Order: sequence, then C-alpha cells, then structure tokens
Amino acid sequence: MSQESVVATSASLSPSSMIGMLFKREFRSYFSTPLALVFIVIFLVMSGIFTFYLGNFYERNQADLMAFFSFHPWLYLFLVPAIAMRTWAEERRSGTLELLMTLPITIWQAVLAKFLAAWVLLGLSLVLTFPIWFTVNYLGEPDNGVIVAAYLGSWLMSGAFVAIGTCLSAATRSQVVAFILTIVICFVFVLAGFPMVLDAFSGWAPQWLIDAVAYMSLMAHFDAISKGLLDVRDVFFFVSFIAAWLIATAIVLDLKKAE
Repeated sequence: MSQESVVATSASLSPSSMIGMLFKREFRSYFSTPLALVFIVIFLVMSGIFTFYLGNFYERNQADLMAFFSFHPWLYLFLVPAIAMRTWAEERRSGTLELLMTLPITIWQAVLAKFLAAWVLLGLSLVLTFPIWFTVNYLGEPDNGVIVAAYLGSWLMSGAFVAIGTCLSAATRSQVVAFILTIVICFVFVLAGFPMVLDAFSGWAPQWLIDAVAYMSLMAHFDAISKGLLDVRDVFFFVSFIAAWLIATAIVLDLKKAE
C-alpha cells in the first residue's frame, strides 16, 4: 500500500486497525524487494551449517536441538541488524517520515507496527526451520516441550535484537551506521553475563552493580528458556527489554520530529 493510500484511508480507521494497516504495509515492503527472501535463505542455510557441521548434530547422538539453538544469538547478531536498519533510517532518508508523522496516528502505533512487521518476519524464518525439528523426531524421541520453549526463547531474543535495531535506526539517516551500532549494542547485551565481562567489574564495583550487569545478559535468559526452563521471570525480562527499547524509539522519533 502506498503512502498516499495510507493517507486516504487512515481517517476512518480505529487505532488497532491503523496498526494493522501499517503492519501489512511494512511486512509487504520486505517482500517487494529480494530483502526478505535473501534474509530467509541466508538464515536457513547458516542454521543448517551451524547445526550439522559446527554443532556436530549427528556426532552428539542426542535427540535434541541444542546444536541448533546454541548458535542463534550469533546468527541474530549479524542478520537482525540487516533487517532492523531500514525501519526508520529509510523513512528519514527518503523523506517519507515527515509524511508518516502527519497521519492521524500516534508515534506509538507507528513504532509498534514497524517492530511487529520485522519480528513476524523473524518468526516466519524460525517456522521454516521445521525440517530440522522433523529430523530430530525421525532420528530419536526428543522432548518436544523443551524444543517449543527453545523456539519461544529464540523468537523473544530476536525481538530484543529488533527493538534495539529499530531504536538505533530512528536515531540516524544512515542504514550503515544503524547496522554497525546495532551489532555493537546487541553484542554488549549478549556478552553482559560472561565471566570475562563480570571479572572486569569485580574488585571495584559493588555487588548489586555486578548482579545488574549479569541480569541484563540476553544469553543468560535465552539459555534458561532453551533448556526448557520456561520461567515467567525470563519471559518478563524479554518483554520488558523490548518495551524499554520501543519506548526509547518513540522518544527519539519525537525528538527528531521537533528538529
């Protein structure tokens, strides 16, 4: 749907319908170019390589998908910024952001619609990995409850990466800058709970600060869920994390609107 069509039909829509319309516009835009298909193909190919070669899927002789999910944080680290970098930077570069902001919608609705479009694309990519799930069920008797929890954890973590990326995309006109900054920030949150990071704080920082840094680790919360420990506190962490970055995105856009 073109920007002009959005303008023409937006006046009669409810807030939820407006979010739905913008979501469809954003989601379709991924498939109007080869971007979405290229992303999905790369995700599936890299998932297969990591699982069967680097993860030694067959040599492990274990009926689970740990070899598959253990590489997801590193896959997302480079692939998700490529999706998120265009969300707002492209609108600002092409000059359509000003037109979008003139529509009878709130910044919140626009932020949520763009985030959901990117997040659903990542969810679709995850769903298309079902042959790996079928393979492990064919070869053994895995705990499918653990696998479902791991898929949920992976999708939540990808949402956290998208939320970071959309915020940084809103802060710059350059997709390249948004891409690089997103990788750096996501890398920081992935490594936050690693011993080498926590050791850098020990000896001078108070324990509460060390605990706070460890708590912000995306990897730690994802590892817990991927092992089947579906603790509501881990789910709450990801939901709160995503919400915080979306709030930051709305604040950045509001500040940019005033420029």
